[in-house]
Amino acid sequence: MADDKAERPARKVTTGRVLRTERLTPHMIRVVLGGEGLAGFRADEYTDHYVKLLFAPAGVSYPQPFDMEAVRRDLPREQWPTTRTYTVRRWDAEAGELTIDFVHHGDSGLAGPWADRARPGDELHFFGPGGAYTPDPEADWHLLAGDESALPAIAVALEHLPAGAPAWAFVEVAGPEEEQRLDSPGDVKIVWLHRGDAPYGEALVTAVRELDFPDGVVHAFVHGEAGAVRDIRRHLRTERGVPLSRLSISGYWRLGRDDEAWRSSKREWNEQIEAEEAAALSS
Repeated sequence: MADDKAERPARKVTTGRVLRTERLTPHMIRVVLGGEGLAGFRADEYTDHYVKLLFAPAGVSYPQPFDMEAVRRDLPREQWPTTRTYTVRRWDAEAGELTIDFVHHGDSGLAGPWADRARPGDELHFFGPGGAYTPDPEADWHLLAGDESALPAIAVALEHLPAGAPAWAFVEVAGPEEEQRLDSPGDVKIVWLHRGDAPYGEALVTAVRELDFPDGVVHAFVHGEAGAVRDIRRHLRTERGVPLSRLSISGYWRLGRDDEAWRSSKREWNEQIEAEEAAALSS
């Protein structure tokens, strides 16, 4: 235990305070954070910036001010915070406000219930931001596809498309009540896919497969449930011939796995997909 703690490098923890909340749709809650703890925070390089939120286990409270290194040094591992990764929906540097949108499905999970209970003044600690994707201004057209978990990142990407840039955006949600207004300076065709009682990702995979691809070089962003992302990746790579360099693609979550189980198996999952893909491309 001591060696494990000693080997873990220190990371900066940022603390925000809830300023306000808003229920955007029946299952999407917006939380806006502010406060002095956000001084020096930046999230203006990528459209898929994310932060790793820290949630204390039930019944555990930490000395204030919060010190992650002290938590790791002084407390057993089962009392360390649990992390959940969320997209930065908006960072307003002038106002010092960080906006995060949460999918909320009742009492299940950690982050959604926290957002539902959040009130002004509540603290939220997090690592980050990270990120890697921004729509390529040189691409001939853009493809964005995902479910509710990817909707915030898709929304940010659409807002940062070059003026007039052609794009298709496929977003799978439970039903019409979960649609949101999405703005973009690009020439965007937004297709809302209503899942209803169908399996997660089924409508999304079908829509991408049936798309009449425009001519030219595409830059694609595909994120969401891992099974659907896998099927879309195979289609784009092996049937459409899209190189990996033109793809930002990853499973944010996996049906039937909690977050910890998915993170522990994600590397093996990705390696298997890459091996199958290589075999298909070489045949």
